[in-house]
Amino acid sequence: MHINSGRAGVKDNVCKIHGIALVSGTKRSRANARTRRPKARLHELHAAIVDLVALMNRPQQDDVLLKEAGVSLDRALFPLLVGIERFGSMGVVDLADRAGRDHTTVSRQIARLVELGLVERRPSAADARVHEAVITKAGRQMTDALSAARQRLAAPVLAKWSEKDFASLVRLLRRFVDDIAAPEHG
Repeated sequence: MHINSGRAGVKDNVCKIHGIALVSGTKRSRANARTRRPKARLHELHAAIVDLVALMNRPQQDDVLLKEAGVSLDRALFPLLVGIERFGSMGVVDLADRAGRDHTTVSRQIARLVELGLVERRPSAADARVHEAVITKAGRQMTDALSAARQRLAAPVLAKWSEKDFASLVRLLRRFVDDIAAPEHG
């Protein structure tokens, strides 16, 4: 797909990955060949990401993980609990945004996590109007069990990878996510 950047004679090749534009282009200001990516490679990247997201969103995957962890929790709740553990305390709107869910739904789900004793609601230090969800000791024990189960389930797949390949995957995936999340990207 070609879009005009608004500058005479300059076009950008853009591939969107779930709404995120990845420039592969021919901008004159980007003389460095590393910034130019063939459309086919970007398409392959997009396909791999879509496949990964589809795999991770399968309800059966969640059931397997919950069973392996010995955890009894509604499938809709555990990604929120893990998100609070990973990203730290946050308000419902921010958590809903990260989870890709409506904030009213997330508010009800957080209330359920509070009832279960897995999170607490506290006023935000930055904004008194916001009540943040904070993981409790019981919530952390549950996320620790989920993390251990995730490692056990991934071990047979990753055992086929060399240490170098695995380290490269981790490094490059982290770099990709960080670059997309960078303020100047969006």
